[in-house]
Amino acid sequence: MTDLSHINADGQAEMVNVGRKHATLRSAKARAVVSLPDEVFSALAGEGRLSSPKGDVFQVAILAGIMAAKKTGDLIPLCHPLGLDHCHVDIQLIGNEVIIDCSASLTSRTGVEMEAMVGASIAALTIYDMCKAVSHDIVVREIRLMEKTGGKRDFSRQT
Repeated sequence: MTDLSHINADGQAEMVNVGRKHATLRSAKARAVVSLPDEVFSALAGEGRLSSPKGDVFQVAILAGIMAAKKTGDLIPLCHPLGLDHCHVDIQLIGNEVIIDCSASLTSRTGVEMEAMVGASIAALTIYDMCKAVSHDIVVREIRLMEKTGGKRDFSRQT
């Protein structure tokens, strides 16, 4: 027997049965960090915004992150398909680092950690895609859960 929620007693992968759980307000926030090499930062920075021939880098990344969060159940095999009540992607440029925070929430029987993490991840990859013509030295450094509420236990990471 294992403590992994998606592995049954026979060692087989399965979707968690949430049918007996009570619906509660669930929320999660995830963060991705993208390091831009100097040449990308220099080529694209102007008035606090990054632009490329494909458009405003941050605005496109925000839309991509929200769209991805909504599709998490289609992307990760054992995730439940969820109709999010809210999703927000915030992007800040601090030096040569892009800090992406994706928050998601809903009232449901299961949490939204994966939706927040997928949203932050895809926003980060969209920034890479939009800036790769300048340099392939862009690094998506980390993707991690920052906080979650609802369900069995709350979680919060100090930044």
